Amino acid sequence: MPPFRAAEARARPLVALLLAPLLLLLAACGSRLPERAFETRPTAHPSGGEPLRVGIITSVTSPVGGQAFTGPRDGARAYFDALNARGGLDGRRIEVETCDDGGSGVGNNACVHRLVDERRVFALVATTALNYAGAPLVARAGVPDIGGQPLTPAYDTYPHLYGIYGSSAPRTGKEPGWGGTLYGGTEVYRWFAKERGARTAAVVSYNQAASAGYARLVTRGLRAEGYRVVEEQVDFALPNFRAVAADLRAQHVDVLFDAMDTHGNVRLCEAMQSLGVTVDAKVTNVQNWSSSVAREYARAPGCRQALWVTGASRNHQDTGSPAVREFRAAMGDRPLSQWQLEGWAAAMWFTDAARSCLAGSGSGPGGGGGLTRACVERYLNRPEPYTARGLLLPVRYEHLARPPATRNTCLSVARWQDGRGWVSQGEMTENCATVPQLGYRP
Repeated sequence: MPPFRAAEARARPLVALLLAPLLLLLAACGSRLPERAFETRPTAHPSGGEPLRVGIITSVTSPVGGQAFTGPRDGARAYFDALNARGGLDGRRIEVETCDDGGSGVGNNACVHRLVDERRVFALVATTALNYAGAPLVARAGVPDIGGQPLTPAYDTYPHLYGIYGSSAPRTGKEPGWGGTLYGGTEVYRWFAKERGARTAAVVSYNQAASAGYARLVTRGLRAEGYRVVEEQVDFALPNFRAVAADLRAQHVDVLFDAMDTHGNVRLCEAMQSLGVTVDAKVTNVQNWSSSVAREYARAPGCRQALWVTGASRNHQDTGSPAVREFRAAMGDRPLSQWQLEGWAAAMWFTDAARSCLAGSGSGPGGGGGLTRACVERYLNRPEPYTARGLLLPVRYEHLARPPATRNTCLSVARWQDGRGWVSQGEMTENCATVPQLGYRP
């Protein structure tokens, strides 16, 4: 079996639970349907043939912020725009309809109803929903949801849903993973121990259930890799980041992990800067892998220079890759992010699956014989991994009856350098190791 990409097992806690403190805001704001709940951008019908309609659901106007979740949507739309400019899919234009669910369950259900029942989209692509309450409806309708970001356990629970990082879970629709348990690997901690010689790690969390729960998972993984772990917790309402920064210095921390939102990360960095505290690496996640780092960490240049990021997709600044160059050309001069690149890859995944169905009378990976949802899903469920022309570490859906005890996983790693941006650290297909898989309850 070829090396598995790292994010399959760890993307759920890494992304979803880092957002957990912000989910408190959703509870306070209730489930009001936002004014812009139904945002659509249909393209004109081509002169020959009906367009193929796809939908994108994004939590645009959620309390987390207007730009927090729009990257995958923007990357997918850029891909479809470029595809249409080249004549579309087998002569058919891709018509994209978007819907803003406002970050609420009510809004998400409304978007699913709008796109699936009323607009009758063929598939959903690059879903980025803070509360994917409509996932059961999508599954019951048999609509493929391709390349979504796993901000909830939905992509490890329901059939017909295919997250951008893949899954090994049975996905019967009853409960996440295996009996309600998902599994995460220790490849990130292994990499920093091996490549940077890290031995003492700090884990910083809020005194909030989900944030603290994720911190416990990180701590468990670090200890499994032989680290001495320093656990730090701050009050969510009145965080004392200076006290945390002072203790990091006293404990001689090599590498810093966290279970906080971007705002908390920035404030911690500013506290470290003011006290002159340094670490070899402050590790962030794919959601923060963007060109906005220079602006967000403007008042903490020392900490900014220690930022590292890990993920399962090729660095969007890796211009040695033809696929990255194509992505960057299509995005133009707008600020770039890793989530945009993953949204682009999601749209490519759908297009490749659809194209396989039009390739012939059954010889293609999807089975050929005409474009149907069943044919598209045969392509998604094929044993061969998908890489989106090298933009993704190998993605597959395995449907294993039992969780694996270990995995040979690979990892994309980059570090921030002023004047250069995100600089890749090694070839992601070679940053591989066999690591244990640790269970957790989402």
